[in-house]
Amino acid sequence: MHGIPKGLVFAIYYPFIATIGVPANLSVILIQSRRRCGLSRCTTDYLISMAVADFLVILVAGILNRIAGIYFRKSFLSITPVCSLRSTLIYTSIDISVWLTVAFTFDRFVAICCQKLKLKHCTKKRATLIIGVISTVCCLTKSVVYFIYEPLYIIENVPWFCRVKSIFYTSWAWVTYDWFYRILTPCLPFILILFLNVLTVRHILLASRARRRLRVQNDENNQSDTEIDSRRKSIVLLFAISGSFILFYSLYFVTFLLVRISRLTYFSGSNYTNSNFILEETGFMLQLLSSCINPFIYAGTQSKFRAELKNGLKFPLSIIVKLYKR
Repeated sequence: MHGIPKGLVFAIYYPFIATIGVPANLSVILIQSRRRCGLSRCTTDYLISMAVADFLVILVAGILNRIAGIYFRKSFLSITPVCSLRSTLIYTSIDISVWLTVAFTFDRFVAICCQKLKLKHCTKKRATLIIGVISTVCCLTKSVVYFIYEPLYIIENVPWFCRVKSIFYTSWAWVTYDWFYRILTPCLPFILILFLNVLTVRHILLASRARRRLRVQNDENNQSDTEIDSRRKSIVLLFAISGSFILFYSLYFVTFLLVRISRLTYFSGSNYTNSNFILEETGFMLQLLSSCINPFIYAGTQSKFRAELKNGLKFPLSIIVKLYKR
């Protein structure tokens, strides 16, 4: 990337993410809604809700925020009240996406490791309740974000753009809120996802060893074990989703630590030569990438999802062919 203007990189990257992420997440919503991928109803509901949250992240953070800021800098979206609302929606949609990933990880942990609890927890009704609670709590806790901004400029009595108020870095109330928010998202999800994955892997390894011993005793070595194969597919899907989350959100958390420990500030503006801006923007870029990677994980780990996707792509082509023949 040496010699390439950083502003050009951002101007190309965000439209690319939107072009890939929007149809990818919409395809997940449509395919999973048909419930033909062989997944349980609660798992399907989690995957649909995660796709909806990721779609909103790309729509608000990628299109209405970054793309509009680059290509339509002085539109009504840059007026301070609208800018503050955009930031609030960005934080809200990101939080919902993060905590739905945690809920999905916990659901898979219960389904694999806790057979007694599975009957009560892994149901469509419980999944709907958890998704609703997560969405409501995130909306309520992030509504406060609207009030941390002030105008960057005031031109003819019209406030333009947003910058974080200086009191945000000095007031004990705001500092406490910032620490609480950053620990809650994504520090706590990091810990929970890692912890649940370790327990899940441990359980699967122990169960697999026990099943192998039973199969040896029953002389069934030449037969495939469908239970182990099913668990293997579940763990691949689980690890791919949670692993991508941890990878892409790491820099975001590092940025927060630098701001609070090194006493820096969250950067306002688009100074492509400022190291703080580059660090913060790179973390944001990885966040958006995380929101469009899950559909490709589903396509890579689920054969039935791939089949449904192929059928969906063939359908408009078949219509075009039929119209052409007529």
